[in-house]
Amino acid sequence: MVEPIETYSHAINIYDDRMRALIRPDTALKKLANGAIHSEGPVYFPADDSIIWSDAHGNRLLRWSAPDGVSILRDPSDYQNGNYRDLEGRLVSCSSGLRAIIRREQDRQWRVLCDRYQGKRLNSPNDLVVKSDGTIWFTDPPYGIKAPHQGYGGVQEQPGSYVYRFDPATDEIDAVVTDILRPNGLAFSPDESILYISDSSAFNIPDGAHQIRAYDLVDNRQTTNGRLFATIDPGQPDGLRIDLAGNVFTSSEDSVQIYTPDGTRIGKILVPETVANLTFGGCDRDCLFIAAGRSLYAIDLNTRGVH
Repeated sequence: MVEPIETYSHAINIYDDRMRALIRPDTALKKLANGAIHSEGPVYFPADDSIIWSDAHGNRLLRWSAPDGVSILRDPSDYQNGNYRDLEGRLVSCSSGLRAIIRREQDRQWRVLCDRYQGKRLNSPNDLVVKSDGTIWFTDPPYGIKAPHQGYGGVQEQPGSYVYRFDPATDEIDAVVTDILRPNGLAFSPDESILYISDSSAFNIPDGAHQIRAYDLVDNRQTTNGRLFATIDPGQPDGLRIDLAGNVFTSSEDSVQIYTPDGTRIGKILVPETVANLTFGGCDRDCLFIAAGRSLYAIDLNTRGVH
């Protein structure tokens, strides 16, 4: 059994009593692994109780489990970023290098699922989520073609940075959100009636946003009523996840920040490195795994995540 590299016993800030119900008396943040250049996109696999995550700037895909520690799953990885598990237990990923959504099949071979919209290449898919009907919803900012160490570069062919809905059963792709400057992380509410999307445009655009927006779903395939859910400070939001009560757990510069469904910030899980993304895992989905800086962290909570 691999021991944590470091443990942080005073990692919780409480702003509202509702936060107390989400934490355990003995809650401590644990650093499980380090050595990445930029940790991103953790996803939990219950079959072997493991976490797979991206070293997004190191162009590698990493794996961690308690018995084995850290191993390299794919090198090079074509600059994979966000990762998710589909309904058949396969790994689905955003490839900023290939400018595509890719999937690891049961035979371990990688397949490109989609890389174009209306005949033009995507920008550089960043994060994704698989809905209960099997459709893949993903964000497509241009970081992989404009920023160093995030892709292979290239020319932007899409007129903007959109959020897409892709149906792997029919190969149908639609732009479902087009009014966010730099869409990044995304997640559905427990009943999938609301789609939350982070806008991280303040990262490199003057007067850009650092907020999470919420959209209502119509007929499970369209969005409407886009609105501000929360402004994230310090830093910008990147990845986010939701628990069964509808609380939003979002990345930020200094922590994982927790918001109730009404947009009230109730607490923080302080992390020593800038948080990029997170996911719930463990047998009961009550462990929050956090990709931050060069490392992978985990903290046991008194709530369960949505998958």
